[in-house]
Amino acid sequence: NGVSALHSEILKDSVFHDFYTEWPNKFKNVTNGIAHRRWLNQSNPELASLITELTGDGFIHDAAQLEKLMKYKDDTSVQKKLAEIKLHNKQRLAEHVKRTQGQIVDPNSIFDVQVKRLHEYKRQHMNALHILSVYQWLLENPNADYTPHTFFFGAKAAPGYYFAKEILQFIVCLADTINNDPRVNQKLKVVYVEDYRVTLAELLTPAADISEQISQAGTEASGTSNMKFMINGAVTLGTLDGANVEIHEAVGDDNIILFGMTTPEVAALKRSGYRPRVFYENNPVIRRAIDEMNKGFCGVSFRNITDSLLNEDPYMVLADFESYSQAQKRAEALYNDHARWNQMSLVNIAKAGRFAADRAIREYADNIWHATPVPPAPAADKTVKATVKKPIFKKMR
Repeated sequence: NGVSALHSEILKDSVFHDFYTEWPNKFKNVTNGIAHRRWLNQSNPELASLITELTGDGFIHDAAQLEKLMKYKDDTSVQKKLAEIKLHNKQRLAEHVKRTQGQIVDPNSIFDVQVKRLHEYKRQHMNALHILSVYQWLLENPNADYTPHTFFFGAKAAPGYYFAKEILQFIVCLADTINNDPRVNQKLKVVYVEDYRVTLAELLTPAADISEQISQAGTEASGTSNMKFMINGAVTLGTLDGANVEIHEAVGDDNIILFGMTTPEVAALKRSGYRPRVFYENNPVIRRAIDEMNKGFCGVSFRNITDSLLNEDPYMVLADFESYSQAQKRAEALYNDHARWNQMSLVNIAKAGRFAADRAIREYADNIWHATPVPPAPAADKTVKATVKKPIFKKMR
């Protein structure tokens, strides 16, 4: 089975197409789910309390009941409470970053977060390339109207994945350069969260305004960080890849910020012969940023990354870059319309119930395992006792 609707179609159409033509009935989809009691109730207790106050506590055991929040989507008092809770979570994250890394960030800035395993197809380097282009633009336009941003990265690279480690080094060196430049560091900050792990994700997820889900279309099987951010009220900025497709289906065009090529468009561009250098030669923003990468930061040149982007670009960073940049501008404009942004946040929370792990396990049980839950014994029945068979172990010689 696939773990998102798009992934299931890719399995049918390409990866296991021959098997699918012979045994179509063997192919099923079960979209991933998240443990919402952890990623909402435990990670974001203030939001969970507000939801309980508005809808009751039924959502704790049935995440579909989050849908009840939709009746408040135009309620300005609820929107205001949501904004206050988000600010509190941003302040909590800012305190942690100051205490553990010595970095000061502004909780009133846009918190733009990308936390994922570091991999080329997840395109952290596209995010970083865009940040570099914004840095260059701010230097040239110091009086420009720009809403302060704090970009957070959290990721680990596999031990032997050298290129991923180069991307990591690029982000860290870029962050050091920007954060120590007094010309821009009141408007732009970059934080690479040290030793990223689940405990830190529980701080980052409730604090995010923007959820970066920017993998190349057709490469992310599903992913679940998008669901965790969504249930905490972040707005997804992403491609139509993995479970982003189903988030888009759930929230509609007005409550997600989409960019980039679709899976069929990616395939068509590959067939026609993708030439990334054309984008470099015809887009001055890309050219200037890549030239700066070649010069390097902190005494380190990142020519290996730029050579890959210009000559191969296997995940089409340069092809999607302009669309991504425009999506970032749309996100900033939406964020500055506070009522609109808070409404988008509420709709995302309300529509997140379908991404609970409870639903995913129920679909496995119903459609694949053909298992039914055993009803619990009545509370008053003292005669029913659980029986546990002792395990039998064979002696090992």
